[in-house]
Amino acid sequence: MSIFDEYRNTLTRRHFCQQGTHLLGGAALASLMASGKPLTAATVGDAAKEHPAHIASRAKHVIYLHMVGGPSQMDLYDYKPVMQEWFDKDLPESIRMGQRLTTMTSGQKRFPIAPSKYKFAQHGECGMWMSEMLPYTAKMADDMVFIRSMNTEAINHEPAISYMQTGNQNTGRPCLGSWTSYGLGSLNEDLPTFVVLVAKPSNQEQVQAISARLWGSGYLPGEHAGVSFRSGPDPILYINNPPGVPKDIRRKTLDGLKALNELTYQQLGDPETNTRIQQYELAYRMQASVPDLVDLKDETENTEKLYGPDIHKPGSFAHTVLLARRMVERGVRFVQIYHNNWDHHGNLVGRMKDQTRDVDQPCYGLVQDLKARGLLDDTLVIWGGEFGRTIYSQGGVSKENYGRDHHPRCFTMWMAGGGSKGGTIYGETDDFSYNIVKDPVHIRDFHATVLHLLGFDPEAFTYKFQGLDQRLIGVEAAHVIPALIA
Repeated sequence: MSIFDEYRNTLTRRHFCQQGTHLLGGAALASLMASGKPLTAATVGDAAKEHPAHIASRAKHVIYLHMVGGPSQMDLYDYKPVMQEWFDKDLPESIRMGQRLTTMTSGQKRFPIAPSKYKFAQHGECGMWMSEMLPYTAKMADDMVFIRSMNTEAINHEPAISYMQTGNQNTGRPCLGSWTSYGLGSLNEDLPTFVVLVAKPSNQEQVQAISARLWGSGYLPGEHAGVSFRSGPDPILYINNPPGVPKDIRRKTLDGLKALNELTYQQLGDPETNTRIQQYELAYRMQASVPDLVDLKDETENTEKLYGPDIHKPGSFAHTVLLARRMVERGVRFVQIYHNNWDHHGNLVGRMKDQTRDVDQPCYGLVQDLKARGLLDDTLVIWGGEFGRTIYSQGGVSKENYGRDHHPRCFTMWMAGGGSKGGTIYGETDDFSYNIVKDPVHIRDFHATVLHLLGFDPEAFTYKFQGLDQRLIGVEAAHVIPALIA
């Protein structure tokens, strides 16, 4: 008895019912036989590669800059001058209204208000208030749409980051990058559709753990998972041929593996086998494309003036956003960049100068570079964290330094390009930057708006899984925000 016959004989009814791939594989087989096409992994992969847009898309690419830890909105974008009169006074109960606190501050006897130490000024024709810590970002205020009324239910990092990236506080769901890959397909067969870069902050006082589950494909086919690039000259481990192995030998080896995997796929119909085949082939093609991608020798001196000198430090935020621009030029659909150490429970003033120095000029350089190259119109740039920070201090407070706890009730994000409406300021919070008083934007609304810019109806953009039409926005109400769209 062959191993495949033995496998079929030992397949239990419960396992058969649990594994939807058996039923889907049979349906795919019937469909392909009716069309006269042979059943191969490549055939099935091509059929699911791209899905027609529901509406006219404004964005073809996304560069998502996630500030891990939760930036302090009132120290960067949400100007609250009245708070200067409230220094070291307790947060009124009429403002807090019994709202949930983290375990890090729930035991405090009082909640002393810490006004922002930084000076603010209005910028651009839109008149957006911005902190003195963001001098470069301030110069492009009219290129950006500011959302000051973002909100979430998640109050701790792991569920909050998962919520922001996947639309659900529980891990294991497809992230926004995977949905984009699934919906739009690839523009370059020699590079991944969805790439992840983890930038190294210059200050690492309090970094948060992040992992590949944030850029996983969940129940979507594995080919839509993010491909993580490392910093340095070898961005992907083992992509190059081992010493002494010429290219023709590697090609012959892959052809043999592909034949074996095709046989397995025909016998079992496991979609992960199809994913494995495509990963091997993509890795082979990337041997030529990746070295050219990460080689910056063709960049001019003006690039350094635009992004800053850190572009020469592999793994820095400046270096990663420059790589993101080069990826978009080459057809990568979605680039996710994580920048850590924004979890300012203490020593906010001591760390904020490092954080803003890392990201301020590179963000400005990225947007201006995309604009100069004619790429900003169809590239959506997103900046933000997983939640905001509290106006009250965690622990002691002084006018020169303070810390802030997690605050999911309101925080600020911004977008630029990709059909977003530059020069827009949307949403408003109270004098304490504690509650939203105008135009709230939930994470679901934000995701719905991004999907709309990519050309998809967020209600109709689904994937069948476990008998349900699964959606990024979930089952609760989500609204596209027209005011954010040009």
